[in-house]
Amino acid sequence: MIFFRLLQIVLVLAPEAVVAATGQGQGEGFSFLSSFLQMCAALGLVLGLILLVYYGVTRFAGKLPNLSPGRRYIRMIEVRPLGPRKALILVEVGGEYLLFAGSNDQLTFVKQIAMLEELEIVDDVSGVPQSFRSFLKRAGARHTK
Repeated sequence: MIFFRLLQIVLVLAPEAVVAATGQGQGEGFSFLSSFLQMCAALGLVLGLILLVYYGVTRFAGKLPNLSPGRRYIRMIEVRPLGPRKALILVEVGGEYLLFAGSNDQLTFVKQIAMLEELEIVDDVSGVPQSFRSFLKRAGARHTK
C-alpha cells in the first residue's frame, strides 16, 4: 500500500518538479530540456516497475504450488542429430534408460538400456560442432596438466 502511495506522489509531482527545475511557467513556450527530463523520469519509472515486477515474479514464483518443479521422473539425457529432422534421443524414465529414434512427426522406440554402465562413452571426434562450454573445459584441462 505504501508503494502505491509513493508511486502516486511521484507521478503527480514529477512533471511539476521538472518545470520548476527548468524555470519555466505554464505560459512560456516549448523547452527541449524540460521535455527531455520528463522523458527520462518516465523511462526511469517504467524501467523501475519492470524490474520490480521481475523481482516479484522470480522471488515468489517458486512458492506457488503449480510452478514449483517438484519431483521429476523423466529426464532427457542426450539428443544426437543424425540428419535433417532425424535424431537419436536418450531418455531416463524412473532409473531406466530408453533410446528413441525421432524423425519428422514420428518417435520410434529403439532399445531399453538397463544401466548407464552398459553405455560405452566415446569422445566425439566426428567433426560435429560441440558446445563452447565443453571446448573451454577441455582446453582448461589441457592447460592445467
